[in-house]
Amino acid sequence: MAKSTTNLHFDAILFDMDGTLVDSAAGVEGAWNLFREAYPSIDVHDILSSSHGIRTVDNLRKHCGINDPVVLEREAVRFEEAIVSSASEGGRAGIVLLPGVKPIIEELASQRFLPKPRWAICTSATREYATSALNSAGILIPDVFITSEDVDNGKPHPDPFLRGAEKCGADPSKCLVLEDSPNGIRSGREAGCKTIGLLTTHSKDQVEAAKPDIIVKDLSAITMKLTDEGVKVTVTMHE
Repeated sequence: MAKSTTNLHFDAILFDMDGTLVDSAAGVEGAWNLFREAYPSIDVHDILSSSHGIRTVDNLRKHCGINDPVVLEREAVRFEEAIVSSASEGGRAGIVLLPGVKPIIEELASQRFLPKPRWAICTSATREYATSALNSAGILIPDVFITSEDVDNGKPHPDPFLRGAEKCGADPSKCLVLEDSPNGIRSGREAGCKTIGLLTTHSKDQVEAAKPDIIVKDLSAITMKLTDEGVKVTVTMHE
């Protein structure tokens, strides 16, 4: 099988979290099954196929019909606590690193600090859950850590990645977004960033429909190297 490599350079890397850095799929499914007890009309299979990459509050509003802001906030916290607890139940692996993540984070770790970080995490999760998930997986949390509470409009709107680029002091056009969900890819494109779509949670057809610049299986196809100007990204494709 032939291989081709592409070298790219960016001022900053903007990572999604779930499905990009960590795998919490078992926990998410467990949380929705738990919520079906209180909201019996929900279709867990349908939700799992369409809700990834969207803020918990937006999913609960849409699928559970919760509109009261106080109830919505309380249930969002309960849902995300259930992800963490469900991920390790019944012998499940818990929240774990996805392939290729460890060497990339180790390379970038020293450049996670303000005022000029070279990478950020921009997630649809709440800060409390995202912090728990990253700690569980052993990922250092960068200074630029955009969560659902930090934006008025979540993915697929561009706000999360625009905010991440701004806090990194980088022009969005010189940033790379790494995303697994079609909504997240659309968010990155709308922000004006270059996007790489990962085939970790969705089908190739679904990812292709979101029109990322490059599609790879997971982060094992990518290596990163800090440079004086930013980050060199090498993408290896098997043809």
